[in-house]
Amino acid sequence: MEKIVIIPTYNECENVEAIIAAVMTMNLDFHVLIIDDSSPDGTAAIVRSLLSFYPNKLFMEERKGKLGLGTAYIHGFKWALEKGYSYIFEMDADFSHTPADLQRLYEACVQGADVAVGSRYVKNGAVENWPANRIALSKGASLYTRIITFMPVKDPTAGFVAYKANVLKTINLDAIFFIGYAFQIEMKFAAWKLGFKIIEVPITFRDRKLGASKMNKGIIKEGILGVLHLRWQSLFKDYRRRVARTSKNGDAMLASDITS
Repeated sequence: MEKIVIIPTYNECENVEAIIAAVMTMNLDFHVLIIDDSSPDGTAAIVRSLLSFYPNKLFMEERKGKLGLGTAYIHGFKWALEKGYSYIFEMDADFSHTPADLQRLYEACVQGADVAVGSRYVKNGAVENWPANRIALSKGASLYTRIITFMPVKDPTAGFVAYKANVLKTINLDAIFFIGYAFQIEMKFAAWKLGFKIIEVPITFRDRKLGASKMNKGIIKEGILGVLHLRWQSLFKDYRRRVARTSKNGDAMLASDITS
């Protein structure tokens, strides 16, 4: 068991079967874990019907209620670490992330990245079929995050990411504060602060064709305030100690403490 893709779902009945098939038919031995938050549209029932079709490769965790994107990924990260996966990916269910790009993220990790980010805003990255206001919002959020945090990641809000297991073992996942839009920023910020190498891989992000976007004002507000919170924590409090697992002598573990 080496590679697993975590896909959170809420009302993705139009997409879930197709996204699972797209990952499975790549013949690159990616496993898939669906984290469903009690979707009222029957998403979980569709996944259950597929479990026997992809034995020991497709898995699902069902949660009671809509608990947030960040907690879904944290749940998935813990599950994947417990099962012994070496490379753990996160990806949307709506085909905004191209499944074939999973291989490129994996290769970036094999070649030295601790975290590989599918990036819209590096050279050769692109966005398709988004309205101008969404592009402006996304680019503005990325620039704002970089200015406030100094984090050297051009697409800090990206949700198409590969982690080496050691990164997630080092981060104290229970200390990750944000559960919505800012979750993606904080995970990259934590990895960077702990000394892990983040590489951005250019991708083309495509707006969903089926289903409804989960973006709302609350998510945007969390992103704006969350970045300020991270900066405050890193300036005036020992953010690394809070977000890192501790070594035997009580110090915060860093990337340099990990042996591959």
